[in-house]
Amino acid sequence: MEMEFKELKEAIDQVELVDAHAHNIVSLDSSFPFIGTFSEATGDALSFAPHSLSFKRNLKEIAQLYGTEVSLEAIEKHRQASGLHSFTSKCFKEAGISALLIDDGLKLDKKHDIEWHRDFVPFVGRVLRVETLAEQILDEEIKIVALKTVAAYRSGLDIDTHVTKEAAENGLVEVLQAGKPVRIGNKSLIDYILTLTLEVAELHDLPLQIHTGFGDRDLDLRLANPLHLRTLLEDKRFAKSRIVLLHASYPFSKEASYLSSVYPQVYLDFGLAVPKLSVHGMVSSVKDLLDLAPTKKVMFSTDGYASPETYYLGAKKAREVIYLVLRDACASGDLSLMEAIDAAKDIFSRNSIAFYKLNLDVNSFSPQRRISLAPQMKEPDVQEDSSSFVRIIWVDTSGQQRCRAVQANRFNRSVKKNGIGLTHASMGMPSFTDGPAEESKLTGVGEIRLVPDLSTKRTIPWTKQESMVLGDMLLKPGEAWEYCPRETLRRVAKVLKDEFDLVMNAGFENEFYLLKNVVREGKEEYVPFDFGPYCSTSSYDAASPLFHEIVPALESLNITVEQFHAESGKGQFEVSLGHTVASHAADNLVYTREVIRSVARKHGFLATFVPKYDLCDIGSGSHVHLSLSKNGENVFPASDKSSAHGLSSIGEEFMAGVLFHLPSILAVIAPLPNSYDRIQPNTWSGAFQCWGKENREAAIRTASPPGAPEGLVTNFEIKSCDGAANPHLSLAIIMAAGIDGLRRHLQLPEPIDTNPADVAATLKRLPESLSEAVEALEKDQVLHESLGQKLLVAITGVRKSEVEYYSKNPDACKQLIHRY
Repeated sequence: MEMEFKELKEAIDQVELVDAHAHNIVSLDSSFPFIGTFSEATGDALSFAPHSLSFKRNLKEIAQLYGTEVSLEAIEKHRQASGLHSFTSKCFKEAGISALLIDDGLKLDKKHDIEWHRDFVPFVGRVLRVETLAEQILDEEIKIVALKTVAAYRSGLDIDTHVTKEAAENGLVEVLQAGKPVRIGNKSLIDYILTLTLEVAELHDLPLQIHTGFGDRDLDLRLANPLHLRTLLEDKRFAKSRIVLLHASYPFSKEASYLSSVYPQVYLDFGLAVPKLSVHGMVSSVKDLLDLAPTKKVMFSTDGYASPETYYLGAKKAREVIYLVLRDACASGDLSLMEAIDAAKDIFSRNSIAFYKLNLDVNSFSPQRRISLAPQMKEPDVQEDSSSFVRIIWVDTSGQQRCRAVQANRFNRSVKKNGIGLTHASMGMPSFTDGPAEESKLTGVGEIRLVPDLSTKRTIPWTKQESMVLGDMLLKPGEAWEYCPRETLRRVAKVLKDEFDLVMNAGFENEFYLLKNVVREGKEEYVPFDFGPYCSTSSYDAASPLFHEIVPALESLNITVEQFHAESGKGQFEVSLGHTVASHAADNLVYTREVIRSVARKHGFLATFVPKYDLCDIGSGSHVHLSLSKNGENVFPASDKSSAHGLSSIGEEFMAGVLFHLPSILAVIAPLPNSYDRIQPNTWSGAFQCWGKENREAAIRTASPPGAPEGLVTNFEIKSCDGAANPHLSLAIIMAAGIDGLRRHLQLPEPIDTNPADVAATLKRLPESLSEAVEALEKDQVLHESLGQKLLVAITGVRKSEVEYYSKNPDACKQLIHRY
């Protein structure tokens, strides 16, 4: 992933920024509290601000920038010692901002005038706020580039553009009679002023910035929805106006996107939403904007205010967020790489230059430093001093998650570029020993490089002092090792894209057992954490403290959690993840397992994903939901109701390929002998080679979630996959089977609309043991060609060693809870 989008990263890293909406910086002795840099909260609510996700993240970012401890006290001490001019220079230099448009109508104690900001930015323009125009001192040397209204803060955005002058005059009398301090809140007066403002703006060829969406508590959010602007936008007098909706209109980003798509005069700006939201919130709000809005109509700003750190944070997170959004757009087929690079340049500078008609060329500016995207893209690092560690994680052939850890300074100095050495044997190890299986053909002779994919680097939520990153297996820089699971998935995904212009999306359900350690008759043993039934409220209540840590931790890693609940087994729970592009889904699953195990361990429990913890209880699966998209559109549903099964021909052929190869696929997605103790009739695991519509006993189930048109299928679920499987290899072999279905135009048999066990005589049983599944895979030449002969030899070699060992040592499977 890192190499594939390297050019996009570099382009975003180097592009100069036009900050189209910001406010004045204040003196060090201003009464404005520095804590306000990290939150929109005021008053008593400010005491809770340090517990928000964005506050914690942004505090770490500034501590890292200044090289201080991660605390407000340490940062403020650094600010006082350095002096305002010094750390302001550092913030703007690191931000790479070349032009700044300042609204100085925001009331701030001891704020510097606009001219002062010219010491740090080559070009500074002025935005006049119409509601406080009388209080602003105009400087003819500062170019006015736009007007702005905060009507959303006063009477809302439902503007009556035909309000009479008499009504406005009566409103003014009401305002003046209220006494000082004067605050214009009368709706008729505000609507009249705003209507005149638009006329003046058009006369002088100036755009209008409109505050939309969230802000401080002085705002009634219900009235800040940009859909209220429809009357104004439909008014023919303002059809040629230039209007920009500020702050991504959050939480009304989808509504803003719609308005921009249907009204030519409406443009969008995402300042404040970035960086004041969580990582998930920032990414999702910008994605929402781009769902419908043209990339030519979306603009960057920091909404910086009071402290230069707000400018730095806005710029840094905007670069990271735009990279993530455009990277995903490329991966899903919405954009080509060159189109994504062009969109990034538009969003960060060219759109604003054109919209505000600025006479400048960002290419003429060349600050010495840029915010670098290379160290990571999602969650900022902790302060990386000698006490910080970085874990480099890989998943082996047997599905075990392993890592090497290095000090952060060594990671930054050499490991992030050159990786670390890893023996060939690392991909030949079974679940019962840390040595290679003989038939894997991998030995301790030979070494590859485990090179971190920096796009996956994350701060570890449960330690805060370490980071983790997924590793790619390379023979040398730029040359992947043929046994690398992540590269295997990328390679198969490229075939699907190149041949059929399709992208596979996936979402995993994670079932696991929570166990506690007890001593019985002098011996330690693990027993279930709880004994409640499926979806038990009491079981969930007992585990709730864990989920209050698991879910925020996953969200901090930008992993979407759809739901979580108690499962059927004793002490069993499930966490379901949102769907995303297959490679991201596999990465997310690795991190999800890390989070669940680590949080459980912190609370004194053992979380295990072993397929069959208790032979007398239900097993744990890792059911995976799959769909295909083309140009961002789900192509699984039929285009109309004429399809017998609600599937498009593409969806049916792909699914038919998966069903056809399912016996072979099981050797990868159900990798242990223990897995087949789980895959039994009447256990929700799919024991027969069949499919059904919303049939949870079928091996493959087609699904039509709420909101989908009646009878149409949006995705299908494979029940047989479990938590011991390597997620990248699992999705790769499933995708390869689907590609074969597309190539051969395979058709599905009739669906099973009853419990398959009741018609077992008419159905083919899936492999009842790992040895049967391995035998099927060894005979499946199509999958050999797709995944690679050597990799398949390693997989089957490891599986054969598992069969032999556990047949001789059946009690050894009890130790699997410590490996999965």
